[in-house]
Amino acid sequence: MSEKPPVTKVELVEDRTARSTLQDGYLRLHRWTVRNQYADGSTSREYSCDVVDRAGLDAVAVAIYCIEAETRTVKVLLRETLRPGILLRSKRELPLPEVRDVPTVWEIVAGVIEPGERGQAAINRRAAAEVREEAGFDVYGPAIIDLGAGILPSPGPMPEKIYLKAIEVDPAEQRLAQGDGSPMEEGARTKWVELAAAIQMCVNGEIEDAKTEIALRRLAQRMGFLPDVGIWTDQIGRAT
Repeated sequence: MSEKPPVTKVELVEDRTARSTLQDGYLRLHRWTVRNQYADGSTSREYSCDVVDRAGLDAVAVAIYCIEAETRTVKVLLRETLRPGILLRSKRELPLPEVRDVPTVWEIVAGVIEPGERGQAAINRRAAAEVREEAGFDVYGPAIIDLGAGILPSPGPMPEKIYLKAIEVDPAEQRLAQGDGSPMEEGARTKWVELAAAIQMCVNGEIEDAKTEIALRRLAQRMGFLPDVGIWTDQIGRAT
């Protein structure tokens, strides 16, 4: 939900890469030389390893869901989010061609855990804050459900861990989401999708965000649905 209309194009105004230093901007690039040590006492040759981090390294992602009273159908809230970095794909030769007019993805609510926010209670409070900011629901940390251990979405270049959570809400209580004030948040929109259909969207490529698929599958498993979408029955998406 947003006061702004949907984004129709993202314009690359300036590429500042050539004059940027390794520590400029939101992300920091660490360029290491590392060497392996083996159990027999030998070592490998030295090799390069680039690592990217930021001030708040880890993040939390929240699967917002509701259960329809009459049908017991489980629905999840998806958010279309602007991701300008995807534009870089259009500048590269890819294994398979892609057509993308606007660099957006459908995903669940997520946000960076700020420095100093430590422990499960603090992570849950951050999760609740992101739900209020990005989805427009007033929820509280103690109501947040844990969906298992955190995941490393891209452990090659980035040590970020994402903690997966869930929260049940009443769709009637949703208000206009305020966002964080960044143009990247403007024009965002949300929609409710049946849980099974959302997981199938992941399989079909309509949802490309990895943390979203993992969180949705964990939510389905927690609620007693079969974990493999290919063998689900006609009871898919219905709460037990």
